[in-house]
Amino acid sequence: MKRVIVLLSAALLLAGCGGTTKNNSGGDTGGGQSQTAANPNAPTAKDLKITFLPKQVNNPYFTVAQGGAQQAATALGEQFKATGPSDADASSQVTYINTAAQQGQNALLLAANDSNAVAPALKAARKQGMKVVTFDSDAAPDARDVFINQASAQEIAAGQVKLISDAIGGSGEIAILSATANATNQNAWIDIMKQELAKPQYANIKLDEIAYGNDDDQTSFQKTQGLLQAHPNLKGIISPTTVGVAAAARYLDSSSYKGKVALTGLGTPNQMRKFIQDGTVGSVELWDPAKLGALAAYTAVALASGQITGKQGEKFKAGDLGDYTIGANGEVVLGPPLTFTKDNVDKYNF
Repeated sequence: MKRVIVLLSAALLLAGCGGTTKNNSGGDTGGGQSQTAANPNAPTAKDLKITFLPKQVNNPYFTVAQGGAQQAATALGEQFKATGPSDADASSQVTYINTAAQQGQNALLLAANDSNAVAPALKAARKQGMKVVTFDSDAAPDARDVFINQASAQEIAAGQVKLISDAIGGSGEIAILSATANATNQNAWIDIMKQELAKPQYANIKLDEIAYGNDDDQTSFQKTQGLLQAHPNLKGIISPTTVGVAAAARYLDSSSYKGKVALTGLGTPNQMRKFIQDGTVGSVELWDPAKLGALAAYTAVALASGQITGKQGEKFKAGDLGDYTIGANGEVVLGPPLTFTKDNVDKYNF
């Protein structure tokens, strides 16, 4: 996702925008490595050095997530810095991971562009003692300690299919406008969307094409145009990425397709408010990205303080967000996504 809570209130969602871990057979911790026992009563370490590395910088979704992470880290007395690439290519984050390790950062908060491309660098960084918390989009489980999932993949994907089905009256051709072809979360959601579409209640809906806008606004805009030209009978588009859904809405809003082709996806209320209010979009979903970032920061500090190791069943406190328990494969789920419509979009500001 370029694939976007107010900072008082973060996968996940945004988006890009749940349930994206692969099974970990390498051990009993999220990182698949042998780790010392957790001490839940250990004091919270201060002045930890934490690096926030999104899929790409200048993405509204990750800007909000960064704000939540920074607020949480600062409240705990830690150092915080953000860095990252300007594009969402598969290997664009590797240099930043290596730099964080060389600088002796205590923890890394990472939304992975490609689960496997970043794995070797993450493994090397962890050997040097850096804790790795992925959020929004996971890395290979044996290359990180904990994954903060914005919401379950099933909830997100099934919700998207239901929204587009409702919007097109349960019948017609649809397309998916995704982020990058290698995005872990996007691919997990799309796989489940296909499974959902195979169910009897969606028998009259046909998925024509999956297009990739690379979490780039202009590319996503052009891909929307291309989908509509390639499939003249298209009735709806799902774009599970905050960049993609905003670009698609902008194209539809200024075209003859407005009101004729339905659009849903994962989008922030601030990005999508205009399009929801003018009828271009009926509804979109998303989680609170600031809460997602904050939960990632709380988790990283708990790891670096020795309060948790990433093992299933461990519990920790995440400030005002409450108590969380680490699930299978080192995964922590923020909570269910929100649905934004004309009736409630003005109640949210993020």
